[in-house]
Amino acid sequence: MIGAIAGDIIGSVYEFGRTKSKEFPLFGAGSGFTDDSVLTVATADAILTDGDYRRAALEFGRRYPNAGYGGFFAGWLQAKDPRPYGSYGNGSAMRVSPVGFAFDSVEEVLREAKRSAEFTHDHPEGIKGAQAAALAVFLARTEWDMDLIRSEVSARFDYDLNRKVEDIRPGYSHDESCQRTVPEAIIAFLDSTSYEDAIRNAISLGGDSDTLACIAGGIAEAYYGPPQHEIRAEVKGILPADLWSVTEQFCTLYGHSA
Repeated sequence: MIGAIAGDIIGSVYEFGRTKSKEFPLFGAGSGFTDDSVLTVATADAILTDGDYRRAALEFGRRYPNAGYGGFFAGWLQAKDPRPYGSYGNGSAMRVSPVGFAFDSVEEVLREAKRSAEFTHDHPEGIKGAQAAALAVFLARTEWDMDLIRSEVSARFDYDLNRKVEDIRPGYSHDESCQRTVPEAIIAFLDSTSYEDAIRNAISLGGDSDTLACIAGGIAEAYYGPPQHEIRAEVKGILPADLWSVTEQFCTLYGHSA
């Protein structure tokens, strides 16, 4: 999951100052974690503890109330009795990568991805986006076959993954829906040659950069292995101690060191 968090931090600078180039510094003065990282850590915490994704999202979201949440999710955090709000936004997919790392069958991954989404994102497209992203992580770490990932995710979720980053980039713009984020993030990975290349692909699309890179980064980590030491060191230096502690515990337990 550290690959997803690193993607969020790297992409944070470009979320609104969008770039259509792969040539950019990975970290700079403005690099920081956003809601993508907070809620990815929340998902990991639920897996490590009680399995209650809703509890964890409330706990970590309220602990970090200024992390850049969308309006509906911010309202959900502040509600006395937060309920699902029919969202198909990409928030369900940005936080799901720990599910793909932690569970050991397609059935478990799809079930847990649904559970991790539906306490807020109970729209079918919101659930679908989370399941597709989690399945891509699972297949990347267990099958190591890009063609299989492309065919399996396409068949299950009816996403058009037979495109290239170069084809998407010219006409693509900021979009916070699962429908227009998850397929593009998966393609950023499928069109890559390394973890860093996947992140550069995702950000170069010029869209919701932190979320695109978060989703692509989780899949790329599962396939290529954890990001290089320099990237991990940057992440450790930027995350608060409590978020880093959960990240470190999760990465150690599920097969790769933070």
